[in-house]
Amino acid sequence: MKIDERHLVQLAAVIETGGVTEGAALLGMTQSAMSRTLSMLEKRIGEQLFIPGRRPMQPTSLGEQLGQQGKAILSSSRKADEIIRSFKSGSSGRVRMGGVPFFMDAVISPMVASFQRSEPGIMIDQSYGNYPDLMAGLESGQIDLAVTPTGASDLRADYAFEPILSARNVLACSVGHPLVHKRTIAIKDIVHYPWVAPLPGSPLVLDLHNILLTLGIPEVSIRYAGGSLLSVINYLIGTDALAILPLSVTFSFRRESKVTIIPLDIPQPERTLGIMTKRKPYANPASRKFIGHLRREFAELRLMIEKHDDSISWAQGPFLGDRDRKPMA
Repeated sequence: MKIDERHLVQLAAVIETGGVTEGAALLGMTQSAMSRTLSMLEKRIGEQLFIPGRRPMQPTSLGEQLGQQGKAILSSSRKADEIIRSFKSGSSGRVRMGGVPFFMDAVISPMVASFQRSEPGIMIDQSYGNYPDLMAGLESGQIDLAVTPTGASDLRADYAFEPILSARNVLACSVGHPLVHKRTIAIKDIVHYPWVAPLPGSPLVLDLHNILLTLGIPEVSIRYAGGSLLSVINYLIGTDALAILPLSVTFSFRRESKVTIIPLDIPQPERTLGIMTKRKPYANPASRKFIGHLRREFAELRLMIEKHDDSISWAQGPFLGDRDRKPMA
């Protein structure tokens, strides 16, 4: 015998409210339609579902058991409605985000934490990659958004790119490094110390090459390569090594007083850090809400970095004849 699930839901509503009129109101039905359903259900089963003459209405043993099934269906239906409303409002769901490793660890992860304090129903799924990997992920639909540095020549019409920060690099080292307080830095000073190599595929690899080209140095002594951000930071703390790092990354460690910036201008890349998404008719509401949060967080971060930057006495050194730092995007 096959029973319509809707009839079980209506039975559960009557049991829950204690009356046909009340049960009908709960489901947005008329009292007559509800009465017909109960009568038809009893005839189909061949058993009474309610004890005659009881007010409020009390189910029979069979009615109680069937009502429990209807209650489960009704609960699932209500939960589905709640999920739909929550999803459309952007209060629940899943955001799949990709980004360049060092920047994601140092800058984005705290922003994810602050976002989920106010939006605990949204799950953030983070992955790592450089620009080609991230574009492939967007193209295949594996990620919803990418936080990546890119140049103007790389932008495509079928993608939306919102600049959030200039891709500015600095020379990073431990706070006790001999070059930190040196007023004049010669090329031999840079060559004298060991270096940390950027991650393979990172745009920092090209940046380091451009710096060495500017100095006329064929190479520097690479002592450490392939480490995570935490590994690189710990290595810098324990050595006199130098590394090229994004300004925003070193800024994120300022309160720990373990790594710092050598106050020397260096050639800057022609790219901007931003949020890349694929243009499409449908967008994840939770993703839109998260992007809005990133937008606000980066607006505040830009101001803090600019204030921090203005407090540094930058030395001219051998890298650039004139300061050529781009403003924050």
